[in-house]
Amino acid sequence: MCSLREFPDQATLTAALAQDVVRRLKEDLSRQTRAVQVVSGGRSPIPLFQALARQVLPWERVTVTLADERWVPPDHPDSNEALVRTHLLKGPAAAAQLVPLWSDAESPEAAAPIASAALAGLPHPFSHVLLGMGEDGHIASLFPGAAELAEGLSTEAWALAVRPSHAPHPRLSLSLHALLQSRGITLMISGQAKRQVLERAMEAGPVEALPVRAILRQAAVPVSVFWAP
Repeated sequence: MCSLREFPDQATLTAALAQDVVRRLKEDLSRQTRAVQVVSGGRSPIPLFQALARQVLPWERVTVTLADERWVPPDHPDSNEALVRTHLLKGPAAAAQLVPLWSDAESPEAAAPIASAALAGLPHPFSHVLLGMGEDGHIASLFPGAAELAEGLSTEAWALAVRPSHAPHPRLSLSLHALLQSRGITLMISGQAKRQVLERAMEAGPVEALPVRAILRQAAVPVSVFWAP
């Protein structure tokens, strides 16, 4: 259940994806009290966050949470929570509720059960999950080669601690189980290098080599890929 939508440039992709996210949120709000949007961090979704922040919605009925988080406090420049607060939760969207993954626990391992409980307490299935993909095929903070990858792909916990060997910070990540508690997943990617990774991921091969395969191969949740050069 994977569809690919191609766009000529990032601006066109951003406009189309913003409309798609708004449609999904409105559909859920028409049939339930609250909608839940899961977002990814990094620089790529910033234009999308800025576009969404301008949309007129009953944002007070929308909950936003994160697919993953670096183990840094929310005032740190590498914090995904800070990114969301700066670029998404402003203007009309400032009324939305943010459920962060970071807490004042002493370590990401201690914080993971706290984050899991918070996520499990949200209305689900989530309205929508927005994911990026690394050039190594990782999603959220489920990295190939990470010691925690097998756990992330198999656990029924909603969040787990990850200590990637090549990244400057430990992470908290939603598990595959949590990512699939959604009505729909969108994979937002750009550039030829990531397009080639996507094409490899659609071929036969182990999920452990390209964790994005876990999303692309499952049949429970529809997946849309938005791509632009």
